[in-house]
Amino acid sequence: MNEVKNNTVLSGVQPSGDLHIGNYLGAIKNFVSMQNDYNCFFCIVDLHAITVKQDPNTLINNTLEVAASYIASGINPKKSVIFNQSSVPAHSELAWIFNCVTRMGWLNRMTQFKDKAGKDKENASSGLFIYPNLMAADILIYKATHVPVGNDQKQHLELTRDIAQKFNRDFNCENFFPIPEPIIDKNISRIMSLKDGNQKMSKSDPSEYSRISLLDESDEIIKKIKKAKTADNVMPEKIEKIINLSEVNNLLNIYSGFSGIEKQKLIEQYKGENFANFKSDLSDIIIEKMKPITAEIKKLMQDKSYLLQILLEGKNKANEVAQKTIKDVYDIVGLLRNET
Repeated sequence: MNEVKNNTVLSGVQPSGDLHIGNYLGAIKNFVSMQNDYNCFFCIVDLHAITVKQDPNTLINNTLEVAASYIASGINPKKSVIFNQSSVPAHSELAWIFNCVTRMGWLNRMTQFKDKAGKDKENASSGLFIYPNLMAADILIYKATHVPVGNDQKQHLELTRDIAQKFNRDFNCENFFPIPEPIIDKNISRIMSLKDGNQKMSKSDPSEYSRISLLDESDEIIKKIKKAKTADNVMPEKIEKIINLSEVNNLLNIYSGFSGIEKQKLIEQYKGENFANFKSDLSDIIIEKMKPITAEIKKLMQDKSYLLQILLEGKNKANEVAQKTIKDVYDIVGLLRNET
């Protein structure tokens, strides 16, 4: 990695399987552009994945698939560190220390736990409840200065900042942990379901037609976009009217994300038309951008020894940084390592 870069980025994707264009446009595509400006650590957050029950063999395969998706999308293992979270024990070690720093009241305010646990929160895993502490450890073990975040993660980054400040204050070690800044790309919009523009695109949706997978072939993409929900009328002329048409707004966000064309210009291009041409052109741009990535993911998944080697190299690089931080943390807290 280029040592002249002063700022460090940490981000990750859960190996939940069936990565989709929401994951690509909302996270992975942005990771690629960061490589030239930051020291980048991109992890596959397999420890976060087990806050809900996982099939062990599927989890391993999904972890490799995320690694393949990173590389196929343009993340260069020679520029960035690609690794799976559980391979670096310092994440878990620091998370426990943060469990002892974080206040229960802070965690009780986390809305994502309430959303994910739903009405049956008494049966949710404790891991899901303290998930934000592990996320803070992921970030701070590398002393990351910047974190790319979407709207659903802003609250967790605020908690990370609070934890860093409290640790520094509690242990009288001012500036030991940096206070990470969010990277919010205003050109990136949250990608929603193709069937319901008010619901996030998710692999947990029972309908395959709610999302476009990174592994979908061209005919599947065409079929899904053709069936995607739109308005009953034509494309409005003004962007103000799009806001109330959540499904149309979502398709415009997808089109803009893949093409780089501003939404206002797209509206001007298709205003007054029914959605047939718009959908056809949208399918074409998705296929054009995704086809080489899809082919490369499938090719890489046939060479798992290569993916394992990339993850091993990433683990070693990540571990080198993480071990220095956790050693200092043990000394600061007063935990005896007793190393030879």
